[in-house]
Amino acid sequence: MRAEGIGMDFSRERVQAYAHRWAYERNPKYMNFDELGGDCTNFASQCLYAGAGVMNFTPTYGWYYITANQKAPAWTGVPFLWNFLTRKTFSVGPVGESAALENLRPGDIVQLSFTGDGTFQHSPVVVATGTVPTLENTLIAAHSYDADNRPLSTYQFQDIRFLHITGTIRP
Repeated sequence: MRAEGIGMDFSRERVQAYAHRWAYERNPKYMNFDELGGDCTNFASQCLYAGAGVMNFTPTYGWYYITANQKAPAWTGVPFLWNFLTRKTFSVGPVGESAALENLRPGDIVQLSFTGDGTFQHSPVVVATGTVPTLENTLIAAHSYDADNRPLSTYQFQDIRFLHITGTIRP
């Protein structure tokens, strides 16, 4: 991806504030998907939107929410969010890259697999880390398994991957 056009104006503080505000509640601007497979990635996308301030309205491969029936797969789907954020094409919206645990910062995304079959089912948002992030001092906020300031070490998972947000591409 070209470096030009990527603004480093992604606000990790706005992600954290949004995550703390809505961790145990549901923002009425968005549908609650708890009964339709889970609300975790919807919540993660809301947090990312709070930090980026722009959506990508590209049909199918974008990242947007208009209504419950007008949204991109990446807004609510765990693998689709990963694919959107790590895309190699130059398009509007937040951008991320696969990272190691020790490179996580507040505002980044974690994805967990509970099955160990290569699929990931949960997308918590990092709200705090220690000086050197570990599973014990990396705290997350999430929906579906509602949490705020929950240590990552308290999850029982089979696989884990980390997504560091590197910036936002502006229109």
